[in-house]
Order: sequence, then structure tokens, then C-alpha cells
Amino acid sequence: MKNKPIYVTQPTLPNFEKFTEKLKELWENKHLTNNGKFHQELEQKLADFLGVKYISLFANGTLALMVGLQALRITGEVITTPYSFVATTHALHWNGIKPVFCDIKEEDTNLDPDKIEALITPQTTAILPVHVYGNPCNNNKIRKIADTYGLKIIYDAAHAFGVEQNGKTILNWGDLSILSFHATKTYNTFEGGAIICKDAQTKKRIDFLKNFGFADEETVVAPGINAKMNEVSAIMGLLQLDLYEENRIKRQMLTKLYEENLKNISGIRFLKELKKLKKNYSYFPVFIDKNKFGKSRNEVYDLLKQNNIFARKYFYPLISQFSTYKELSSAKKANLPVATKIADQVLCLPLYAELKNEEIKRIIDLILWK
Repeated sequence: MKNKPIYVTQPTLPNFEKFTEKLKELWENKHLTNNGKFHQELEQKLADFLGVKYISLFANGTLALMVGLQALRITGEVITTPYSFVATTHALHWNGIKPVFCDIKEEDTNLDPDKIEALITPQTTAILPVHVYGNPCNNNKIRKIADTYGLKIIYDAAHAFGVEQNGKTILNWGDLSILSFHATKTYNTFEGGAIICKDAQTKKRIDFLKNFGFADEETVVAPGINAKMNEVSAIMGLLQLDLYEENRIKRQMLTKLYEENLKNISGIRFLKELKKLKKNYSYFPVFIDKNKFGKSRNEVYDLLKQNNIFARKYFYPLISQFSTYKELSSAKKANLPVATKIADQVLCLPLYAELKNEEIKRIIDLILWK
């Protein structure tokens, strides 16, 4: 009998009875969207939980990023990473902004700040780094560059819900931080996202933009879009918040099980562990060097898939290699040697709270099978 499928991630769902209780309340008040009771409650609870001052909820993280760029009036060129989910760059494209790809660092797979300045031109208006796998970027260096050249910083923090460094959230970095609450995330609202900003005026503009630009029933103040989170997703978010810390700890324990069994294997590398970092354990990426390990990343991926285990090549291919972007001068592989190498080696192994120890051991046995 074939083993049951194991996917790279699987959402934890809240208690069904609690969910239906909230839905009954929603059915009674009939306020299904447009800044309803649950939406307002979730914004406040998330702001308190995350340690941020202003947060605006969205239907998904992609729309949040698109609106964030509009809110800061970003134009021209934006320096960003080729090593991310494609939505990072698509949001630039939809805003008529030219992405300029910068190489990454091998130890954390984040944007390499030492390579940013060489890419700055008179058309550069912002830097769009990604906290890949929830590992913090080097904010001090990026901030210094941005201040020197008068650039905005928008952090794609899709992976960084709840991440803290030195006891403080990393979501207050930059001019804006963008979150994703997609079902694959440690914290999810089915679909959803958010923008974190630092002042009430910016939040006000963001809230106008995500609701068609309406300031009131008869006044449109900006060319907005429909990007609001609905009340059902907000209910999901409220219930998921109660589960977050328990799920995070379970993922931490499973991560340690992977690490203990793979840490001394030649040709398999993990990301550098940062000190004083509270992680959310959203992903467990490994990097496979065929010359040392004996099998390539693709061979390991195929072997797992043949055994009903669906790991993911997050992130391969690079965004810069997709047809929409590959003709850009910054997209040339010669300009992105580290990102190209990492994309060819990375494999994210299954990691979610309900994953069993014996299932992880089966995955490890297959990886190490000769």
C-alpha cells in the first residue's frame, strides 16, 4: 500500500465549532466585508501581537505589495532580489516599475547589501528586499544605503510573521513591511495579507487605496483598487492567532529533528543560524551539493516525489529567468552567480505542525538512501 501524500506544507485549522460560532454571528449581522467587526478586531489584535503601531489588512499579500508601492508613490527602478516568489517582482511590473535584480548572500539567501550601490541609477527610487524563509535581511546596511541615496525601503516580509531579532519585531524596519497570510504560511487567514506602516497618515492613504480610493460615500481621493480582506478570512485570522505559538513550537521541534539527522552529511547545508532570533519555522530549506553528496537536488526531489513526498524547489527557477524578466540586463546569470547556484541546490522539505516524527524519519531515510 502506497504511503499517504506528504506535502511541503499543510495548514493547521482552528476548532470547527469555534469557527461555526463566529460564522453564525457573521450571518446574523450580515456585514460580510468593508471593514466589518471581525476585520477591525483582527487589525487591533495583530498590531498588539506583532508589536507594530499600524497595520492594514488585505485580501492577499500580492495586493498588499501592489498598494504599498502605490502608497509610497514608487516609480522608475527598484532594486530587488531574483530569489523569491514571483509575486515580489510582479507587483513592481503591475505598477510600471522596472525591477533591477541584485545578487544574494549564500549564508542567508537574502539580498546582498554590498552589491546594491553599484546598481543605483538616477531612476532608482526604492529597495525591495525579502526576508527569505523569515531570516532577517541586514537592515543596518540597507538602511544606510537608502538614507545616503534618498531611497525608500519596502520589505517583503511574507515569510516573517512573528519574527523577532534581539527581542524586537523586524516588521517595523523600512518604510513599509508587507505580510502574506496565505494558507501555506505558519499563520494564515485562508488568503490574506497586510501592510505595516509607521504613521496614521500613511495608513489612511493605504486604506483609501485598498477600497477603490473612497474617502466617503461620494468622494474618491485616489485611483484605488479592491483589495480588502473579507470577514470570513478575518474570523479565520482571529482563531489562528490563538494557535500560532503552539504551532510555531511544534515546527521548531520538527526542524530540530531534521537538523540532528542531516547536520553531519557531506553535501547538505542549512542556512546560517542567527543569534537572538525568534523564528517562525515556516520553511526548512536544505542546499544539496551533488559533488559532495552524490545526488543532485533534482534527483532527491524526484526520489521523494516517487514516494508520495512533495518537497518544493523554493525558489527555482529564479524570477530573473522567467520570460517576463529574462531580457533585463540585470537578469543575466553572470550578474547573479550566488542566486543561480542557490536556486540549483535548494529543496524545501515538508514542515507543518501535524507532521509526524516517523514521517520525517521516512523523508530522511529516502534522502540518505544510496
